[in-house]
Amino acid sequence: MDETRKKDGFESQKLFIQPDYILGELAANELTSTLYVSDIGCFPKAQFHYRERMEGCDSHILIYCADGEGWLETGSQMKISPRQLVVIPAGTPHRYGASKDNPWTIYWMHLHGRHVLELIQTYGLDTGLLLPVATHARWLEDFQQCYSLLSDKPYSMPAQIHVSQSIRHLLSHVGLTTTIQDKKREDYMEQAIRYMTDRLTDSITLPELAGHTGLSKQHLIYLFNKETGCPPIEFFLRMKMQRAGQMLALTNLSIKEICAEFGISDPYYFSRLFKKYMGVSPTQFRNTPKG
Repeated sequence: MDETRKKDGFESQKLFIQPDYILGELAANELTSTLYVSDIGCFPKAQFHYRERMEGCDSHILIYCADGEGWLETGSQMKISPRQLVVIPAGTPHRYGASKDNPWTIYWMHLHGRHVLELIQTYGLDTGLLLPVATHARWLEDFQQCYSLLSDKPYSMPAQIHVSQSIRHLLSHVGLTTTIQDKKREDYMEQAIRYMTDRLTDSITLPELAGHTGLSKQHLIYLFNKETGCPPIEFFLRMKMQRAGQMLALTNLSIKEICAEFGISDPYYFSRLFKKYMGVSPTQFRNTPKG
């Protein structure tokens, strides 16, 4: 290995590693066990920075490149640019390093807890996101606050809890703001949902919906699963049952009449469907006081 490669020791760097006894307390505490920091740091202009973990790491690693450039290899190699966030899931063999000509400045953290991977996947943080300028500023501000709290008061459980909650909120904020930036994906979703809304009294098929949006069936399913947590036809049925619930609450129409409004001829099938998505039968829903 080139002797100039360094894993740390950069001028003006910030580096904090939680003591083992603190990690045990964080893993046992109900308010931190699902997400907590084990290591956190900032390496400015990290010339010759290089890390290699061919067995992976026991934590999820988040690296935010604020300036300069670098690279990450987890099977194939990708270039890392300014304002780009990359995630290395726990257990993933990897190598990464700074560009020789334009070394990166990175803000990084190692996260543990059973909610971390779910947050990463829910918000698509593992796709090499490019953060908007406002979110870039938010990341640096929140990072500095969390780093200061941990390095100044590692023994304070209230401070540790605050850091845990702050990072959870930061990750969801990053995910939401970068999702909103993907205008094309948002347009496809709006187009599909508008088509569904206009046809709540009818039946639609997946090929019909895919044809309307101009997407393949597979891509449309992927998009709906990512954005709503369920495939498109199930989302359509949920919309139908939510609208049926409004009619049960706001009109005196019979259940049979409401079935007909949504193109369902069998009241028993309607009742099963309604209970599946609304949690109670149509009759129970109507008889439950609202407001």
